[in-house]
Amino acid sequence: MKNTINHYGWITISVHWLVAITVIGLFALGYWMVDLGYYDPWYKQGPDLHKSIGVLLFIVMVIRIFWRYFQIKPEALDSHTPIEKKAGSIVHVFLYCALFVLMSSGYLISTADGRAIDIFNLASVASLGELFADQEDLSGLIHKYLAYALMFTVVLHALAALKHHFIDKDNTLLRMLGNRKL
Repeated sequence: MKNTINHYGWITISVHWLVAITVIGLFALGYWMVDLGYYDPWYKQGPDLHKSIGVLLFIVMVIRIFWRYFQIKPEALDSHTPIEKKAGSIVHVFLYCALFVLMSSGYLISTADGRAIDIFNLASVASLGELFADQEDLSGLIHKYLAYALMFTVVLHALAALKHHFIDKDNTLLRMLGNRKL
C-alpha cells in the first residue's frame, strides 16, 4: 500500500489516477458549460456539479500533499537523464501549484457575491465575500487560462510517460500503473 524506494504504493497510484480523471473531467465539464444557454437545463446544474467536484478535489489534494510528504518517493530510474529528472520535477511542481491556484480561483469566482458553495447539497463552503475589486472577473481569467495551461501540461506529462514506455522502454509508466516488474 505504501511507496518503496522502487515502487509507488497502491494509495499513491489510486489517488494519482483519481485526480487525473477528475481534472480532465472538470476541464471537459468547464469547457462544455461555458457555452450553455440560460434556458438550458444544465445552465445551473453544470456549474453546481463543477464546483462540488472541485471542492472535493481540493480536499483530496490536501490529503495527497500530506500523504506525499510522509511517504518515501521512489527514486528516478537509472535510465533517466539529468534533464529528464529536472523536467519531471518542474512539471510535478507546476501540476500541484496550478491545481491549487485553479481551485482557489474557482472558489473566488463562486463566492465573490457572498454566497457559499454547496457541495452536492450535503454541505457548504462559506464565502469570504469580495476580497478585492473585480474578484469574479480577475479570478475567472486566471481560472480560464490556468485551466488551459494545466491541460497542456497534463498532455505533456502523458506524452512523456508514453515516450518512456514506448521509446525508452523503461518502467516509468509501469510504476504508475502498479506493475512491480523492474
